[in-house]
Amino acid sequence: MPQLSVIVYGPNAQGHLTELLDSLEARPLPDAEVVVAAVGDWARETAEGHAPETVVVPLPEGTGDAAARAPGAARATGRWLHFVHAKDSLPAGAARLIAERTAELDATDGAGVDVLVFDHATTTWQTAATPSRDGRLLAAVGRESLPLDEAADLLRLTPLLGNRALRAEFWRAHEERLTTDDEPQAAYAALLHAGRVACLNQAAYESRELRPESLPPLAPEDRFELIERYESLLALAKDRRAARGVLYDLMMRDLVRTFAGENLPDAVAREFFRRASLAAVRWRPENHERPAGVEGVRHSLLEEGAYTKYRAFQAANRTRRAAKKAVRTRKKQVGAKLRDQQYRRALTRPVDPNLAVFAAYWERGVACNPAAIAAKLRELAPHIRPVWVVSKSNEALLPPGTDHVIPGTRRYWETLATAKYLVNNVNYPNAVVKRPDAIHLQTHHGTPLKRMGLDQMEHPAAAKGLDFDALLARIDKWDYSVSANSHSTRMWERAYPARYTSLDYGYPRNDVFYSATAADVRAARERLGIPRGKTAVLYAPTHRDYEAGFTPRLDLAALADRLGEDTVLLVRAHYFYGGAASPLTGLRRSGRIIDVSSYDPVEELCLAADALVTDYSSIMFDYANLDRPIVVYADDWETYRTTRGVYFDLMTDHPGQVARTQEELTEIFASGAWRDESATKARAAFRRRFCEYDDGRAAERVVRRVFLGEPEESLPPVIPLEERTPAPTPEEASA
Repeated sequence: MPQLSVIVYGPNAQGHLTELLDSLEARPLPDAEVVVAAVGDWARETAEGHAPETVVVPLPEGTGDAAARAPGAARATGRWLHFVHAKDSLPAGAARLIAERTAELDATDGAGVDVLVFDHATTTWQTAATPSRDGRLLAAVGRESLPLDEAADLLRLTPLLGNRALRAEFWRAHEERLTTDDEPQAAYAALLHAGRVACLNQAAYESRELRPESLPPLAPEDRFELIERYESLLALAKDRRAARGVLYDLMMRDLVRTFAGENLPDAVAREFFRRASLAAVRWRPENHERPAGVEGVRHSLLEEGAYTKYRAFQAANRTRRAAKKAVRTRKKQVGAKLRDQQYRRALTRPVDPNLAVFAAYWERGVACNPAAIAAKLRELAPHIRPVWVVSKSNEALLPPGTDHVIPGTRRYWETLATAKYLVNNVNYPNAVVKRPDAIHLQTHHGTPLKRMGLDQMEHPAAAKGLDFDALLARIDKWDYSVSANSHSTRMWERAYPARYTSLDYGYPRNDVFYSATAADVRAARERLGIPRGKTAVLYAPTHRDYEAGFTPRLDLAALADRLGEDTVLLVRAHYFYGGAASPLTGLRRSGRIIDVSSYDPVEELCLAADALVTDYSSIMFDYANLDRPIVVYADDWETYRTTRGVYFDLMTDHPGQVARTQEELTEIFASGAWRDESATKARAAFRRRFCEYDDGRAAERVVRRVFLGEPEESLPPVIPLEERTPAPTPEEASA
């Protein structure tokens, strides 16, 4: 019996079934089957032309979605069912993700979980693979399976059948209640009938919205079905207080949006309002509070059935919004004009040859390569005055006495206009003018595994509307680009084509990995609270463009238990999710798991760790300089590779052992494979390729070349890899 049955159903709308089946055929899975409930001859012919193991259920033209799902499910033999509409798509590796997660649920929860919900992306006739907003809801629930009463907010997930998998036994028990052409109703009903629900905070479905003008038009009266949907769902949830409250909120939201957004004939609009008002009153939960502000007024008028008042309120609100928008626009225009005038005046002043502006990670503070360069600048060129750009929210985190400017202020623009040197590991705003006698130094903040710059054009989900023309204008301002290895140099030249000079000097932030002493390593571990003699494993996953929020991809508590009392896990969320809002905050200083998401500098964490576990983060390239074990945890490699794009195959060119499941990761540590001969051999090859220029003197080379103007031939040569001595390991430091 296969673990998962992927049931594709519906007509071959606009030819999309072909690409869906191609994607499934390209990645066959031994633990999944594909059943195609093909509606019409074109769908049948398309399905029969694919892999022979695909089960095809031919259905007459015009068969509805619900009527197509039923025979597809009847032919399925899997333990779990995933219904995929023929117009939609699946991200690479989606079936595998679902099959593995459901197998995990079967092993841990028995038959308790009926529905698995997961994230999705949306493609329209205008956009491709736009991430949903569901990730935060999924992240909030985590990986624990729960009854819906304890996770009622899951009803706020986009109501698709495709973003949930159903246990086959559960489907057969409730098939009659779930069989409806109203997909949102079926999606909601699946959760309401489920005993327990589990989550997978990864995109495993791609919903395609067809252009409305290409579809049969809706009759005005069809809007009444929205009211009927929610009334039937609220009746189903009448004895479930939390679920009923969420459904009522959703109903009121959708009723108000439909009434406000639809240009309905007056008679239909009045009837819709009347029925909506009756439903609002009939199903309002006891002691339910209306939302505040304008939305609360709308709800109140709807409950009153005050059609004329509601229309008058709509008209007044539109007028008020238009007036406020005009005022805001005018203020912005005046403010922007004033700032522009101040900046233009500052650009007429002479460039200050002893002024350098530094910034890192979108004004987060003193960090990364810019910080290492600024530190070396104080030593070798103390006459040059550094000024840091830092956001207002991060100002309090600056080291005492740091001269800084806040973005948008008058001094900010004056400083940028007159500085001789502008250093950043990202980019300065588009409005910054490149003066002929100013020098822009781009330090970058990692070695590229994932696609960057212009190479993101092929991956719109990762680019997320990036303005490539503006990007090119920004890189044309670069004078120098710092590189840690020849791979990076080649990829930067490809992703950021411009006339800058590549500085193949190594990353300044990695100098500490060669200058740190045993005392530095011991001090770092003491600051982190790592007991002497314990093995510290740093877990540092990267950001996923297809996920809205961060959830540890590992069951950290279970991993810590399996690794035992002598191991401490240092867990660092990507900086997109770090700080006080980190979902790991509850783990801080709790036993053998320490949340280090807000700990800076990250280089100190690396010095303190005996080993690194990461996925696709550039931290692996930096940590390799320490010549300590690295384990890659790549549970979603296919999805990441497809959605983000990569420059090389990490599964082949990896820095140590590779795990695809938590069980494999645990076994790597339990067996000692994390530091065996094969891991050491892989790490050595990885270091030869990616630690090419890092030798502890990168910052010195940058300062001497860029700030002091020394010729290339006078700079310290790169020390050969075999002659370098990295910082002592924690074991060596404690000896």
